[in-house]
Amino acid sequence: MSEVRVYADESCLGNGREGNNPGGAGGLIEHVQARSGKVTLFDYWISEPATTNNRMALRSAIEAMHILSRKGKRVTVEFTSDSQYLVKGMREWVAGWKARGWRRREGAIENLALWQALDAAASAHVVKWQWVRGHAGHPQNEYANHLATRAAREQSQSGGPVPSLYVEWVAAEQARGRLVAVPGNA
Repeated sequence: MSEVRVYADESCLGNGREGNNPGGAGGLIEHVQARSGKVTLFDYWISEPATTNNRMALRSAIEAMHILSRKGKRVTVEFTSDSQYLVKGMREWVAGWKARGWRRREGAIENLALWQALDAAASAHVVKWQWVRGHAGHPQNEYANHLATRAAREQSQSGGPVPSLYVEWVAAEQARGRLVAVPGNA
């Protein structure tokens, strides 16, 4: 089974304020080829004209799972996000909600349709959900943040996976003194 690492982030410009707040989500996909160990990088991003950070966190994961399902193969996914809402939801909450017929013990489930869509999309793969502190210098998370905020600002979509510009972005950030070291093999 192929191994894939996804680093995703979300953005909502004006989150929590009245009115329509544009949002974006983006991610870096690192596909590790099973035989050679070679890593291929892809980017994706989406946007909505009126949304919230939580909605875009869920949308970032749904989009990644749909991209990974395009070839119809089951993959092992290490999904990393700085959204505790997303990671805790997938690690802790969803199983209980499903056992209770998609209900919480108290009150309605916010973003229910998105949680259900993510649960269905993620079930096609073996997913490990990881949380990372946002804006703490994690290179892949910072890059996903760059993609998400750009998508929110420009209201743009990648239309699926596109060749990544992560390596060029890292070099530019290091030249500006914003990134010191880049862990991993990407």
